[in-house]
Amino acid sequence: MSGLEQRGLRMLRGLIVLLAGLLTLAGPAAAQAPSRFEGWTSAIIQADWRDSRGQPIQAFDNARRDLIRGFLDAGFSRTDMVDYSLRTDSPATVLAGVRAAAAKTTRGCLIYFTSHGAPDGMVFGDAPRMAPDLMSNMVRNSCGARPTVVIISACYSGIFVNALQAPNRMVLTAARRDRPSFGCGADEHYPWFDGCVLESLPTATDFLSLAATTRACVSRKEQEAEVDHPSEPQLFVGADMQMRLPTLRFQRSDSR
Repeated sequence: MSGLEQRGLRMLRGLIVLLAGLLTLAGPAAAQAPSRFEGWTSAIIQADWRDSRGQPIQAFDNARRDLIRGFLDAGFSRTDMVDYSLRTDSPATVLAGVRAAAAKTTRGCLIYFTSHGAPDGMVFGDAPRMAPDLMSNMVRNSCGARPTVVIISACYSGIFVNALQAPNRMVLTAARRDRPSFGCGADEHYPWFDGCVLESLPTATDFLSLAATTRACVSRKEQEAEVDHPSEPQLFVGADMQMRLPTLRFQRSDSR
């Protein structure tokens, strides 16, 4: 082998070693990139487990289980996440648990309810219905002034929008205040709104994107079912959150 060939071989070997080192360094750095939701409390609350006749159904259980996975995949931490089912947990346990979880973090809150609703409030297990003022107190006492996203999947859930409005809040509801939402029967896998959130989460870039795609999904489902009075999911975004939400991008496996 000539001297020129030997030098070329040494240079090639050096490049291979250098490239291997760079890949080694890049791998852990990418894996350790912090989620934008680090330090956020999240709570997924299944507040009912029955159909309109009081018979047990699985739709709400299925939604809670898969919403946990969906928000974990989006960058929320299981360490800072709590989930409850009013099928087994008492209302007092849920309220205390959410407040205790929020006390351990400082950066933000996500609270998601899935339940039945009525014009005067949301079913909250066997307790009296949760009225707008009670939910407002719960959110304020748990999350305070930190950035907060509240999602309410229930009939007539638009009744909560006015009570929850604040500059630091985003509120997304499954229906306007005088309309039902759909998909809470024994033959449904998820309530339609929850199913649309789950369908939208894998491609949504942030909460604003999630709201837009979820609302479009609900509209599509209702048109296909020829619903006479569409649910019209409602969205409120406070002034502070209008600027903050675009920076809170969901984490994806291809970006970790």
